[in-house]
Amino acid sequence: MQLISVNLGRATAVDYTDAEGGMTGHGKRPVPGPVRVFAPGPRATGPGSGLEGDAVCDRRHHGGDHQAVYAYAREDLDLWERELGRELPAGAFGENFTTSGIDLNTARLGDRWRVGADLVLEVASARIPCRTFQGALGESAWVKRFTREARPGAYLRVIEEGSVRPGDTIEITHRPDHDVTVELWFRAFTTERTLLPRTRAAGAAMEPEAHERVRQYVEKYGAGAGAR
Repeated sequence: MQLISVNLGRATAVDYTDAEGGMTGHGKRPVPGPVRVFAPGPRATGPGSGLEGDAVCDRRHHGGDHQAVYAYAREDLDLWERELGRELPAGAFGENFTTSGIDLNTARLGDRWRVGADLVLEVASARIPCRTFQGALGESAWVKRFTREARPGAYLRVIEEGSVRPGDTIEITHRPDHDVTVELWFRAFTTERTLLPRTRAAGAAMEPEAHERVRQYVEKYGAGAGAR
């Protein structure tokens, strides 16, 4: 399991984002490193991204401690290359880390990774596609298509800060005893809301905002929805 690319984005003016000022940092490009990775603080109060030199422009909806790093697997990019019939270089999906040898879709919320010598990350949630992602990729109906495929990649929070560079190894140091995977969480919060009660098993690994959405759902529909 390896980090094959570290990708940073600069704030760029575009016509396909709702972010204030019409700026996005989605277009990320590989850098040689080392890159410092840190906890950026609560959403909308800090720099947004957990990578030094990386831009998050819509800090109302993106970034913060629970979305400090976005990782996407090279294997899933390769699948999309075949599906779309075009090249997708590292960073094409706006990911900070392009990984190899690790299935991000079956990663569990609360999984902990050691990346390189010092950095420790924890899987926090899945990426929900937005209008900016669709505009950056230039594919019609992309949000629906990406959602249907349910290969969303993982957001991670920073447990121990450190620096990384391409080629660093990724080691899974902890796996929690539940079945809330990135894919299950993504489907619960997008197309299969009956799965929402099951996500509570992730406990503190799931951000408070997500817990509140689940609470509201259970209050309205009951805790038995989505049970096996």
